[in-house]
Amino acid sequence: MDLLYDLGIAAYKTAARIASVKNRKAQLMLKGQRKTWRTLRERLDPEGGYIWIHASSLGEFEQGRPLIELIRQHQPQARILLSFFSPSGYEVRKGYDQVDAVCYLPFDLSHNAKRFIDLVKPKMAIFVKYEFWGNYLNELRRREVPTYIISSIFRPGQVFFRPWGGMFRKMLHCFNRLFVQNEQSRQLLAGIGITRVDVAGDTRFDRVAHVRERARQFPTIDRFVGNADFTLVMGSSWEPDEDIVIPFFNAHPSMKLIIAPHEFDNDRLLSIMSRIERRSVLFSQARADQMAGTDCLVIDSFGLLSSLYRYGQAAYVGGGFGTGIHNINEAAVYGIPVIFGPRHEKFQEAHDLTACGGAFCIQNAEEFATQMEHLLADPDHLRQAGQKAGQYIQSHLGATQRIYDAIF
Repeated sequence: MDLLYDLGIAAYKTAARIASVKNRKAQLMLKGQRKTWRTLRERLDPEGGYIWIHASSLGEFEQGRPLIELIRQHQPQARILLSFFSPSGYEVRKGYDQVDAVCYLPFDLSHNAKRFIDLVKPKMAIFVKYEFWGNYLNELRRREVPTYIISSIFRPGQVFFRPWGGMFRKMLHCFNRLFVQNEQSRQLLAGIGITRVDVAGDTRFDRVAHVRERARQFPTIDRFVGNADFTLVMGSSWEPDEDIVIPFFNAHPSMKLIIAPHEFDNDRLLSIMSRIERRSVLFSQARADQMAGTDCLVIDSFGLLSSLYRYGQAAYVGGGFGTGIHNINEAAVYGIPVIFGPRHEKFQEAHDLTACGGAFCIQNAEEFATQMEHLLADPDHLRQAGQKAGQYIQSHLGATQRIYDAIF
């Protein structure tokens, strides 16, 4: 790979080491990477032949997961290695039972790439969405390992399409096939000479449909929503989201609220509870016989959100006033309208759902109040918006099967 690229990766590694003094995620990543070599030696068959699937973090894993499980369904004897770069993926899914081993991916330095591929001996490599690691890709290409990227999406402002992006354009030539989400991505890639491209769609649609079919039911929450005309589920919320939603909830006694914060510790939970002026309770402390008189339920357990949206007449998905919205398909699949903040430019589904009337983007508390008043006051508007959201999800199913058929 280019010297400039290698220097950049080395600098990134140094920065991570410095950050690890105080940053727990950096600590976990570095510690996990040091264990990778032992994991590969102890868990993998030395003969290799693995299908190597790499996802940066938990969100990308959820996009790759439908393909992993389809491979396992049709090829139960296949050897599969799953790697992560971020602790948000590895620490949650290190025990994932549909693969043979899970590990951190070491920093993309030439010697790491060669050592990793020597140990794995992959028969193919599949990267998910945004993973472009030049040294790994070059080494896979040099060894003629079929290499793919799935559920990828490209926009004009990305480095690949800039005059100075030649180094990154070279990475794209390392893929035997790129499976992209939309036609715009295919056209952008064709404009720089990348033509081994299929418009396959986004595997996350298949994932949320699968999750809905197996959604969990909670008797306590059944009792909580039983006497409510309208329940809003706020998922993956951050403080700026709560600053908008909680005051509206406090002023509207006709609605109930479920809050599932993206991250929570005692301080976060205390902060949320202190701003709620109506009767509220933590999910871990909730009793079914108290729920009828409770107005707000605060979720303090992981892994529930994808099932919680079933209890709402509408959803608010957080992150739009920070680094970017979280998974809005997870809510829309239940046929309910979705509200989110302005940071959604990287998410095709946000643009599409807004355009079809199944979702609403808000810029501030006033716009949130306007949208909510309309949903609360007009049952036909609420029903139609929910139908449009559900129909949008249904119309985009099938990407996983298309990708599987093309590769295998």
